[in-house]
Amino acid sequence: MGKQYDVVIVGGGVIGCSIAYQLAKRGKQVLLLEKNQLAGKASKAAAGMLGVQSELNEGSPLYQMAQASRNLYPALAEELKEVSGMDIEYVENGMIKLARTEEEAQSLSGVGTRTDQGERIKWLSKTQLSDCEPNLSKDVEGGLLIPRGGNVSAPNLTKALGLASARLGVEIKEDTNVSDFLKDRNRIIGVQTPNGPFYGAEIIVAGGAWSQSLLEHLGMAFNTYPVKGECFSVKLSQELVKSTIFTEECYIVPKIGGRFLVGATEHPHTFDENISISGLMHLMELATGILPGLAQAHWDKAWAGIRPQTHQGIPIIGRSKEWKGLSIATGHYRNGILLAPITGMMIADLIEGMENPHLQTLTRS
Repeated sequence: MGKQYDVVIVGGGVIGCSIAYQLAKRGKQVLLLEKNQLAGKASKAAAGMLGVQSELNEGSPLYQMAQASRNLYPALAEELKEVSGMDIEYVENGMIKLARTEEEAQSLSGVGTRTDQGERIKWLSKTQLSDCEPNLSKDVEGGLLIPRGGNVSAPNLTKALGLASARLGVEIKEDTNVSDFLKDRNRIIGVQTPNGPFYGAEIIVAGGAWSQSLLEHLGMAFNTYPVKGECFSVKLSQELVKSTIFTEECYIVPKIGGRFLVGATEHPHTFDENISISGLMHLMELATGILPGLAQAHWDKAWAGIRPQTHQGIPIIGRSKEWKGLSIATGHYRNGILLAPITGMMIADLIEGMENPHLQTLTRS
């Protein structure tokens, strides 16, 4: 038998790297396998938004988990800078969830009174919104101000987690595709790759949208599916907005260096990463309708990412019921960056046999 690890992680995106980092901090001997390059897929494409209330409400089983994960970011940003030397570009710039119709305004205006006071969420009327962000379109009906919303550089975050993990002793192998699992009766004892087998007391699958195809080797089906999202970015020397601007169809995220990231389309059930002109044109129309000054910006680039979604809309985080020694962390969809810190802690707690209230909430749901 080859080298034995405490944990073998399959997948070098933000979730896999976060798990590796948390396990390394606890002294585990960890191997991280990535079939391409770290931060090469969805983690590279993500906008990096940290908006708990952008798509979640307090009735969601993910709400408190997302809130706890977001709260970890200020300390994590400093920690990763110290360990890895990388800046993940964390900023707490706030978020405004726009109401473009009277119906949306009626729905959003009451949210501030229904959320906990620590979030400091409040409704901005049309006039108040214009005072806050004067460059927004005058055709909107107001917006929900979420002061604690922030964002990070998703590629920098993933790479920093990977580099910090390596400096804490994690062995990382890129360009290493896992083709199958190694079994001993009802226990998973390792994985098979073109470079040979790798053995671990615990195997964790964190392969994003590609997790499902790998788990099919074990006859496991989680009803997950890929969703392609197209994005683009532009550059402008003028500061058009301070806050991230969010609507159901389009978001605009101001980044360091005068860059504005605009996303995202949704194309379910495809792994095709090609970018469509129609998708970009639709985003451009929406974005310039919200923030007219973007029409004067200079083109930067466009890209697409494949995000893992579940039919329940809740990520799969936990141990396999069918196979001992196997855990899964996938299905984070558009909240992978937001939930990465807490997911790493949840899986590390699971491996160590510790209780975690967020894990229990997901299991009950």
